[in-house]
Formats: sequence, C-alpha cells, structure tokens
Amino acid sequence: MTKLRIWGGAGEHGRSCYVFEGTQHRVMLDCGVKKEGTGQYPIFPPQKAEGLTTVLLSHAHEDHSMALPLLYKYGYQGEVWTTKATAEQLGSYFRSWHTYVESRGAELPYDVQDIQSIAYRYLEDEAPAGEWLEACPGVRIMWGRSGHLAGAVWYAVEMEGKRLFFSGDYSRESELLAADAPDLGVGEGLHDLPEWKSEPNLADISIMDNAYGMDIDPQPVKLERLRVEMERILLSGGHVLLPVPAFGRGQDMIVWASEQFPTQAMIVEHDIWQGLKQLDRWKEWLRPEAPARIKHVLNSDRVFVPRGAAERVSLLEQNPTAIIITRDGMMDSPQARWYYQFLSDNRNMGEGEDSGESISNIVILTGHAPHGSFGKHLLERADQNDSCVARHLIYKVHQGLSDVRQMLKELPSKQVVLVHAPKLQTDLVRDELIRAGNRGCEGPARKVHSLEPGATLEV
Repeated sequence: MTKLRIWGGAGEHGRSCYVFEGTQHRVMLDCGVKKEGTGQYPIFPPQKAEGLTTVLLSHAHEDHSMALPLLYKYGYQGEVWTTKATAEQLGSYFRSWHTYVESRGAELPYDVQDIQSIAYRYLEDEAPAGEWLEACPGVRIMWGRSGHLAGAVWYAVEMEGKRLFFSGDYSRESELLAADAPDLGVGEGLHDLPEWKSEPNLADISIMDNAYGMDIDPQPVKLERLRVEMERILLSGGHVLLPVPAFGRGQDMIVWASEQFPTQAMIVEHDIWQGLKQLDRWKEWLRPEAPARIKHVLNSDRVFVPRGAAERVSLLEQNPTAIIITRDGMMDSPQARWYYQFLSDNRNMGEGEDSGESISNIVILTGHAPHGSFGKHLLERADQNDSCVARHLIYKVHQGLSDVRQMLKELPSKQVVLVHAPKLQTDLVRDELIRAGNRGCEGPARKVHSLEPGATLEV
C-alpha cells in the first residue's frame, strides 16, 4: 500500500515536509521550518529518519530546508537531491535561521556537525530538466524549474507503480526566472498501466502550491498596484522600504523598480545585491531577456550598496527620496528594523518651510507576514506611525486559484493536496475546485484535499 504522509506544509504556511511511502521505499520531499515563535519543525517521528530511502529538496528557503540537519541527527545516512544553486544558497539560510532562533532566546535542535553531514546530489549532473533519472534502484525522479528562485524545482517521482508530482513553490510570472511546465510523459517500467497510455501526464497524487488561496489576480495587476503606491510616496518626497528574502523576489524587484523609476536613487543591501550578481552567473535559471536586464542594473550609477550604518545614514540624507531594498521580508532582522526606525524618526516636510505638509515614508511587505513577526505587527497596528506607514501588496512568487486551475489542466491527477496556506483558506479553494468539477468545467482531479500536518492519504 502506497501512502502520502504530511509532516508539515499542508494547512499552514511553512515547514514543508512530505513522505511518499511504499512497501519498500520512503521518499521525503523537503524538510523545512515554520518561522513562528522559536521555530516549528516537521512532526515526523525521529525514528522514521533512518528508514528514508532518499530526500528531495525543492529550494533553499527556510520553510523548505532548515530542518534537513535533523534527519542526519536522527540517523539518516543518505543523500539530499537538489540543484547546485540551491546548495550554494543554503549556507546563508542556515546562518540566518541560527540568528533568528537565538534572537528568540532559544537554541537550534541540531548542531554544526549535523549541517556538515548533509550529502548533496546534484540533479543537473544526472539529467537535464524534463528527463527521468534513477535516484536509487526502484525510484525514478524528474525535475523542472519552478520559477520561484534560482535553483528552485518541481519534482515527479515514480515508485512501486505509483506516480507523485510535487510543485514545490511555483510561479510562471517572475520578472527574471523561467519556469518549466510539468510534462511527465511515461516513465520506463510503467508502460503496462493502461490508464497512463491514454493519459500519459496523469499523476496518482499531486502536492500543489496554493499559497495565495482564492486570489486570481495575475502579476501585472499586482505590479500596477505596487507601482502606483510607490509613485505616490516618491512624488510626495518620501522613502519606500521593500524588505525581501535574500534570494528570490528581491532580485526581481531590484530590476523591476529600476525600470519603473529610471531616475530614482536605490539603496540595496549587500546580500541582496550579491544575489543579483549570482543570478548573472546562473543564466540557466533565467528567462531569455533577463541577463540583459540584470546587466543594465548592475552597471547603473543610481544603485548604491552601503558598507555599514554610517554609509546608510549618509545615503538616506543625501537622497531626499529613495527606494530601499533590504533583507528579511518579515522585518525581524536588526537591519530591517533599523531602516524602519530611521524612517519613523525622520519625517520629511513638503516644499516650503511654512507648508506644514508632512510626508510619510512607507514599508511595503510583498510576501508572507506570519503572526509574531515585526512585519505583521506593523500591518496590524491600529495607530500606525504616520511618519512611516506599512502596507501589504503581494508580488507573486506562488500560485493562487487561477494558477492551480491551469496546473490541473496541464497535469491531471487522481488526487490533489493543496498546500502552503492556512487551512481555512485552503478549504475555500478545495470547495471551489470541487464545485467547478461538478459543473464539468474544471480539470480532471478526482479528489481535492485540504489537510493538516499528521494526515495520511492512501495513494
């Protein structure tokens, strides 16, 4: 009997962790954390780690990767399949996660030796995107670019006569990153399954990113809202602070904002800037036009990369208006908080000393803001600081309802597990997909599930 075990990631935002389990093999997909409190980890029993056949990692973000050392602490001795770009980014995330946990007065549940024990196996060394490869005897996998950040992938797994698809964090609408549409074809050894002859792209079960729930707005709509809000503040003489992850949408937003506001000064923190330089090296993850766009920004004389606090202050004082891009989309890091405090303490005034017109600065959160984060606190304050207001305007790096519908049409599945969003939001999407299916206007998903950690499905 083949099963899918949910150890995290369904019915919540964070700690992505799933196990595809047969009679002989157990394949884990991701092993992440949830950035709430002192950190929440997947709920798999420790004794299960030693029995894993192999582990597949979709990308480097904390909510997909930071619990990997626990597997080695608990006795896993196998490999973690991922990409070279993902492996290169992980060091930065392990350091960031350590800092986060310490800032909460807690300790990591693993040590440096457990991190160093991780044995990586690189997908691109074994097979190109869209081709099946043997991960180990009896387990075949396929991968493709997911468009979420450099190195991020989706997976298909064939094992014991069953096929699973895992979207990872998926987006077709990145400014810079390319995404491969899932096209599974027919794997060797499974040609004898009649249903797959008529539907070669069929999956027995799919784990599908639905982080944006019922949202159907495409990226251009979201970008226009963002542009309008930024333009309003900049034209009035204020600063715009965009806190972002070290890798991912931050690099997209540097390029996009530079093109939208071509005369505007930009202050970009060093790690975000280095991420843009890395993208310039990782051209295999980019859209065809992206390298030229990146090169233009890298050569810009309007982008300033401060080397310390004194230079930050100097740049802010020299530029009456600026777009500021700093690390940590949840605003928990000391650097992100420093910028907020500076903007709160330094309100600009309108033209003319006697005008009396005060000009607000703005913090725009473009991603998830979990409960307990400083970003969430700013958004929920009833008495928002009128010197520096906070807004939540999403830049798409995940899927919403319309994206899930498209993926279901491309990749029919007997069962679908919607993940990466709170249970109540996921329930709404599940119910809508079921209603649409009953009306005969939805893709051929037989069953759509809204689950929580601890659930098990028969495949």
